[in-house]
Amino acid sequence: MLLTRFAIAATALFALSAPASAQLAPPPAKTAAPRPTAALPRAASCHNGASFDRFLADVKQQAVAAGVSQRTIAEASPYLVYDQGIVNRDRGQRVFGQLFTEFAGRMAAPYRMQNGQQHIKQYAAAFARAEKEYGVPPAVIAAFWGLESDFGANMGNLPTLKSLVSLAYDCRRSEMFVGETIAALKIIDRGDLHPDEMIGSWAGELGQTQFLPVHYVNYAVDYDGDGRRDLLRSPADVIGSTANYIANGLKWRRGEPWLEEIKVPPNLPWEKTDLTVREPRSTWAQLGVTYPDGRPLPNDNLAASVLLPMGRNGPAFLAYANFAAYTEWNNSLIYSTTAGYLASRIAGAAPMRKPAQPVAQLPFSEIKELQQLLVRAGHNVGKVDGILGQQSRTAVKAMQIKFGLPADSWPTAELLARMRGSTAQAQPAATIR
Repeated sequence: MLLTRFAIAATALFALSAPASAQLAPPPAKTAAPRPTAALPRAASCHNGASFDRFLADVKQQAVAAGVSQRTIAEASPYLVYDQGIVNRDRGQRVFGQLFTEFAGRMAAPYRMQNGQQHIKQYAAAFARAEKEYGVPPAVIAAFWGLESDFGANMGNLPTLKSLVSLAYDCRRSEMFVGETIAALKIIDRGDLHPDEMIGSWAGELGQTQFLPVHYVNYAVDYDGDGRRDLLRSPADVIGSTANYIANGLKWRRGEPWLEEIKVPPNLPWEKTDLTVREPRSTWAQLGVTYPDGRPLPNDNLAASVLLPMGRNGPAFLAYANFAAYTEWNNSLIYSTTAGYLASRIAGAAPMRKPAQPVAQLPFSEIKELQQLLVRAGHNVGKVDGILGQQSRTAVKAMQIKFGLPADSWPTAELLARMRGSTAQAQPAATIR
């Protein structure tokens, strides 16, 4: 879940698209300590050529300096082994490339909404306590719980320590995962989990709402009073800890909304439809924005942004200040919007309206071509990867404004044709010899 999430666990989410049992998963089976693989990894260049064993010895020294006991180091050592397969999965991960309506249709399906409502009833006391102490509504917690693990049914099946130390030795985000490895050792040291219990996603996330170890250490709370912070088996601990992270880690604003579906007029100033543009609801109402059934927006000063995840012809939402918690939890716009929408459904909102007509999406190859053209035009799109991330959307909006097209951040065949033509005109004429 919680890497501010640059979609590191995107592939795992697709495994949750089919209904899973609402029953909590049983405790992970005790497993024998893994044996180091025979083939050692090549020395990573970012560690000055140090072997994995030398690197691991340094990590252990850092952990001791951070207060981890030698007993815990010894207990965890058999699990601190390198796995090239984990590194390969990290390098090959693909972020969300589906249409929002397709992704939300599967991930915020009625069965998951109903499971969320059932869990709120089943654990009413813990949810009520969390809302009172942290100000986070039960529906918000339940939506993340459902999306991340189907309420504990799908928490991953890989040894956490092996995943973390493998990603730490790799050069992509070594410093971050060294910190996560040390945090995982602290979880063991304070008695929350044993090394053989630490089973989760390939990215090192743990528990029913998929906390990375640093967040586990900083935000997990003992809500059931048994002296442990157990996010694998204790629903009360999961509820309280998730609320604590949302409130204090993601700065949730008590009593305020997060996401509401709206209807936008055909003449809305599209350049204002961006998460960076916030206006009072009274201003959006003056511009013709209403609720989907035509009811007027409140004539007040509560600020919100108009969010169009699929452009002006797709679904439309008012995203309030609390929506920032969703984009911090996972900065994929498709995931964060789906999570906010699912929470609204669990809280009683009506189903999202279907677009009046299908919204065309450029194929992967053409989005990648468009990104290349945007880079040539001087825009920063992040990675040229065929995925429409926030930087690409911002660049698309800028070019739409330049060409006089509706600036809704949604790439179209017309924009691509304009950019192809603009690039062709900019090419110098061939020299005749």
